[in-house]
Amino acid sequence: VIAMIDLLIADLDKEMQQAEVSEKDAQQDYQKMAEDASAKRVADSKSLTEKGNAKATAEENLQAEKEKKSGTTKELMATLEYIQSLHGECDWLIQNYAARKEARAGEMESLTQAKAVLNGADFSFVQRRSSRR
Repeated sequence: VIAMIDLLIADLDKEMQQAEVSEKDAQQDYQKMAEDASAKRVADSKSLTEKGNAKATAEENLQAEKEKKSGTTKELMATLEYIQSLHGECDWLIQNYAARKEARAGEMESLTQAKAVLNGADFSFVQRRSSRR
């Protein structure tokens, strides 16, 4: 009986030592996990701050580019408007080319006659060309 009790005591001591060792291992594992979690939390916080700064910079750049685009669009519209006005002027010149050519020819003829009068020519009895057509 005493040998059995001694055997039970030895088994109990052995189990207690195993429990203490496994508890120490579990405690070390928990501390390691807590340290890893703390380090990850710090890294995540730093990453979040960096990403927030990057987002703010990107938003500033976006706003600047939108303003630049708006200015460029206004400049483009002004240029297109100017081109349209030039196109209208050119169309008018082309459409009225014949009338302008005839008017210039009449002016040249009048200047030639005025020059001749100044040189002493007399056109009082000369019939002028009729401009009716």
